[in-house]
Amino acid sequence: MQCDNNEEMFPIVEADGSIIGAATRGECHSGSKLLHPVIHLHVFNSNGDLYLQKRPEWKDIQPGKWDTSVGGHIDLGECVEDALKREVREELGITDFTPEKICDYVFESDRERELVYVHKTIYDGEIAPSDELDGGRFWTKKEIHDGIGQGVFTPNFESEYQRVFLDQ
Repeated sequence: MQCDNNEEMFPIVEADGSIIGAATRGECHSGSKLLHPVIHLHVFNSNGDLYLQKRPEWKDIQPGKWDTSVGGHIDLGECVEDALKREVREELGITDFTPEKICDYVFESDRERELVYVHKTIYDGEIAPSDELDGGRFWTKKEIHDGIGQGVFTPNFESEYQRVFLDQ
């Protein structure tokens, strides 16, 4: 059975993104609230539908929930742009896309704190979800709105979607 690598090293950052240290995935996800950076990419098709990934049951956080198109940690020594390209390639097999930066913010749950760099893109090409995911599909705005608060999506996705895209 697959599992997350709890020894993977992440940068520890201030809210402005400046690196102040390093810690393992296990330390960052243990309730320590060590602020670590992640990237999110929301992949829309030209019809305005949003691709969501299904988190596999083996994930250490929010297993089995629908989540942001692409989400991943920024590795120690990696910049935001490189992490974004790497995660999109690894998770969805997409190499030719044009990201648009939307915002960044701090997300906090009972287990972790993340500095989230949010991007979006419009993409109508082939999507090939990797075995890091339990598949994915495009969702209409109505489907997303109907699912919010129903335990279908990760709390992070719901919060971000409502913050960034609800009025669009």
